[in-house]
Amino acid sequence: MTKIQEFNALHATQDILLLGNTWDLLSALTLERVGFKAIGTTSWGIANSLGFPDGEYIDFARHLAIIKTIVENVNIPVSADIEAGYGTDTQTILDNVLRTAEVGVAGINIEDSLKQQNGLRAINEHCALLVQMRTMLDNNGYQDFFINARTDTYFQLDQPFSETMTRAQAYVDSGASGVFIPGLAKHEEIRAITSAIEKPINVMSVPGLTNCQTLQQLGVKRFSFGNALSDKIISYLTKDATRIIEAKDTAFLYE
Repeated sequence: MTKIQEFNALHATQDILLLGNTWDLLSALTLERVGFKAIGTTSWGIANSLGFPDGEYIDFARHLAIIKTIVENVNIPVSADIEAGYGTDTQTILDNVLRTAEVGVAGINIEDSLKQQNGLRAINEHCALLVQMRTMLDNNGYQDFFINARTDTYFQLDQPFSETMTRAQAYVDSGASGVFIPGLAKHEEIRAITSAIEKPINVMSVPGLTNCQTLQQLGVKRFSFGNALSDKIISYLTKDATRIIEAKDTAFLYE
């Protein structure tokens, strides 16, 4: 079974797929070692680790090199967060998707947020991109490559539910393998979307939305925590480093 097939199979079991989010090789190896069945990179975490804000400020080749290093050193499927594709034109985005597939990932997150301006890409434009993406991947030997179409409606709109439902169905009809809806948190809205959309729905951990069993009952097939773990580790590092410099004593490191 290829990694693409293995990754797809993880979305088809009765259990929810708890996807561990990593930002460097150490975090990836750690999550694999403790038992995660698949991992996804977090663009936020990668950007932070290199001293950049999130939002495609890193050179794509540098970003891809980190993803490639992770893929080459773990034995579980990896999904790559490539934000909106690191390009302002369709061909550049398609080229970057293919370059990402070629390093051995099993899937990608591709979002509908615009990076050079506020707002979302028009539905018809994003659907056309997804159609071309699927065709390109199929024609290059990456059949069933997992395209997780992320929509940022809950980050961008005041009343996002109806637009989210419309976009989710349109993205699936255009070749997406699943739909990622960060910010979606109300149980009744989650259930409505998972009931209406036949492909796997991915939600992201936020305060009050943390339990896999609850999400599984709501029909969610994939659950990820984004940059929450990397942020927690940075906070821990900052707190302990501050303690060292203030106390001029490292004894607590060995407690």
